[in-house]
Amino acid sequence: MAASQLLSYACAHGNASELPRFLTAICASSGVPFFAGTAEGGGLPPGLDPEKLEYLRQLIAALYEARAIVASYNVVIVVLILGFAVQRWRRHRINLERWHRRVHDWPAPAGLNTPSSSSSSTIQGTATPPNATKSISADIERVPLLPGRKRSKRNPAAFRTLSSWLARQPPPLPLVNRTLPSNATSLFLAGWVGLNVFFHFYRLPLRWDFFFIFADRAGLIFVVNLPLLYLLGAKNQPLGWLTGYSYEALNIFHRRVGELMCFEAAVHFVSMVVYQFFIMEDWLKATRTPREYFTHPLILCGIGAFVSYELLFFTSLGSFRQRWYELFLASHVFLQVVALVFLYLHYYTSRPYVVLSLVIFTVDRLVWRFNLKRCRVTADLLVLDDGETFLVSADWDISQWPAARSWWSSFLRDRSIMQGWEPTDHVFLTVPALGRSFGLQAHPFTIASAAPGRVTRSTTEPVHAWFSLLVRAYDGFTDALLRYAQQNPRVSVTLDGPYGSSHALEMLRACGCVVLVAGGSGIAVTFPLVWALLHEAVPHDNESDGNGKRQQRVHMLWVTHSRSHQAWVPEQQLDELVSRGLDLVMPEPTVEAGRPDVAMCVRGWIEDAAAEGLETGVVVSGPDGLNRTVRNTCADAIGAGFDVEVAVEKFGW
Repeated sequence: MAASQLLSYACAHGNASELPRFLTAICASSGVPFFAGTAEGGGLPPGLDPEKLEYLRQLIAALYEARAIVASYNVVIVVLILGFAVQRWRRHRINLERWHRRVHDWPAPAGLNTPSSSSSSTIQGTATPPNATKSISADIERVPLLPGRKRSKRNPAAFRTLSSWLARQPPPLPLVNRTLPSNATSLFLAGWVGLNVFFHFYRLPLRWDFFFIFADRAGLIFVVNLPLLYLLGAKNQPLGWLTGYSYEALNIFHRRVGELMCFEAAVHFVSMVVYQFFIMEDWLKATRTPREYFTHPLILCGIGAFVSYELLFFTSLGSFRQRWYELFLASHVFLQVVALVFLYLHYYTSRPYVVLSLVIFTVDRLVWRFNLKRCRVTADLLVLDDGETFLVSADWDISQWPAARSWWSSFLRDRSIMQGWEPTDHVFLTVPALGRSFGLQAHPFTIASAAPGRVTRSTTEPVHAWFSLLVRAYDGFTDALLRYAQQNPRVSVTLDGPYGSSHALEMLRACGCVVLVAGGSGIAVTFPLVWALLHEAVPHDNESDGNGKRQQRVHMLWVTHSRSHQAWVPEQQLDELVSRGLDLVMPEPTVEAGRPDVAMCVRGWIEDAAAEGLETGVVVSGPDGLNRTVRNTCADAIGAGFDVEVAVEKFGW
């Protein structure tokens, strides 16, 4: 057996206590028993090179040490996740306390519209009081700013500056025009990359003849990140529940993990080739020619895994997803399975991580998404006036389940959208009627209608769900569904969901002033939030203003491209929200009047709230430019000492 083969076998199967056995095998491969001369007085047998033997011993010991070091990586990751979980539940408790304290103690703001007695509490409400004052054509440039605003925070200037910088979002990268996240997210990602660099180089022998350790360590870093990659990519994952972050927020981290893993895979592959043909001593080589090396089963499996994951990376790029989304969906599932099989066969040590990743992938896809969270409904299709947008809508009675049921049955049955959903949730839509090419595809859409909440116990009154998706046609699936809607008013669809996070709603509930900014179809995010805030029941009768309504200033700015887009939400529903206290501003469409001064409007609302001693919660959903403008406006306000929290609900996949 060649020394390099034994080295690989030792790296895959052995531990430090087995070093003598491997060295014995190395000697036996040369026809000399290990320490055969010890019976005749000790010492090494004739013909055995002590320097080579010592080099192999050190090399194998370094491999074992590297494996032990990198194996502790996931312990660090678990500790970090638990830290985020503690922070999330602490924040949840604080928001809940602020919500109850504000509802109990805050008097009704002067001039707040009172709801009409005939106003409906469902999405179908059409009552419009005669004094409704919806600002449909308000000129946003003329929104007044009150002088002499007082700041609600007196934190040290250094703390405010740091908080402002963390909340800020830098402009896109030049040339490539790649959108960057907030500075806080970038800083966290940089810290995570630094953690991986640390594990890659910690106690790494800095010698050319130990370059094999560097190459092998890159493979180890790739392998130990596998479970994290698949957890972040799963729709039904515990990380969202533990940390409170939405799937969209965690998906940013998922992509960065995948990018670093593909980089480590490339480093591993290139370094192994360099070591084999330029650094390794001849007496260590098991293969002499490139053909022998690259056709070895171990190397072939490694190349298969490497190519599969690199293709996964390139097909996951934003430009590829937007242009060929259907191909992205199909390749993402196929390549993951192929890559895991090749990796399982390539590297023995990777097998526990591969099996765990495959379990995560299988449970998420087959158990949850194709079974427990999947349902079929008959939906109505309505093409709107612009001819490019249409509604997919359905309604049903939410089934009531006995309160006295096991936690396990409750956990399983409450997962489907048939039991309701929350604001900002989304579903995956499949339309088998579009044919074989689209019948197996699942496309994500934010639920644009008011959320009935999650019904998990019996109630005295039935709960009815009104479900709708606002879809803009581009190409591929959405274009095919638009053409189908032009010819057919109804279709049978499959819904997988709901998925989402309650972070935005919890934050807004706890704030005395709410600001929501929607750009175009971002109204699908902000409208359900406004509806929930202005319609939800208060905990007790003494926590209302006498009309059963929460005391809160609620502002919404909806920027549309054309006038026809303003019909995406029925005017009757907007009227009802205004009657319940919504301050709605809809500037003239940008195609007619240009872009409004969003920053000035948001800043004015924040300053108005601060003048009354109220904290402000801001949620924005729209194009990247609008999201960045609102985020940075809030960052400036934080730096000036105002009490502001901001959440970005980014749409786009």
